[in-house]
Amino acid sequence: MMAAPTRNYKLPARKVKPVSKNSTERGPSQPVSSNQLFCHPKLGKLVGKHLANAHHRPPAPHTLRAFRHASDSLAGRDKPLVFDSFCGTGMSTATLAERHEDCTVIGIDKSAHRLSRHGPIQTDNYLLVQADCGDFWRLALAAGWQLQQHYLLYPNPWPKSGQLKRRVHGCADLSALLALGGQVELRSNWQIYAEEFGVALALAGYHPHIDQLTPQNPLTLFEQKYAQSGHKLWRCGAKLVHNSTSATRNLEGSEKWTS
Repeated sequence: MMAAPTRNYKLPARKVKPVSKNSTERGPSQPVSSNQLFCHPKLGKLVGKHLANAHHRPPAPHTLRAFRHASDSLAGRDKPLVFDSFCGTGMSTATLAERHEDCTVIGIDKSAHRLSRHGPIQTDNYLLVQADCGDFWRLALAAGWQLQQHYLLYPNPWPKSGQLKRRVHGCADLSALLALGGQVELRSNWQIYAEEFGVALALAGYHPHIDQLTPQNPLTLFEQKYAQSGHKLWRCGAKLVHNSTSATRNLEGSEKWTS
């Protein structure tokens, strides 16, 4: 009998903020506007730097607590792992849990406010945690976790040219994301974002595929809104293989995080 998820973990209390202009609760969404018309000219250099150097910044305390909760929830289970990073309200996490009934799905988002809109968890094969995704990836890698699937659904595009380092493929935790392995899938309503992610995967030695997506059953509220607003939606995916060299670099000095 598999252990049910622990219930003693509570999301940190946060003040409720007013609905932002980018909220899915407002009218039709505008396409991404950017001063960048092609893949960023510094993308290759930045990706190469991150692939060669692990990120050793200590994880934030709230992410450590969230990771320990997730570890406790997985105790006694022997199921493949699926990550739903940047999960927002967790709508996608619940849907992915239905699609991956034989897996445990972990939805990760930094916003307690967004996660608080999820409502009661209905099945025992998924959980939601409030955490920094990059820190959580590194903690998972340090603990020896490997993924079957990793979904990155409509992360903030950070569309200004000067914001490259804030995109998933430009962040310092890219090597940890790749080393977790599994089938990775990123979705975006900005073609350049999907193409840049594909370039990063190719530079890391993988074989990405990019295609245009017409979702029949939207996975997220943003996907639903973008589709209803007539946006072109893009998907970039690849099969990641466990990279022991990358994993070893990320593990250096990190044992104290998970002890």
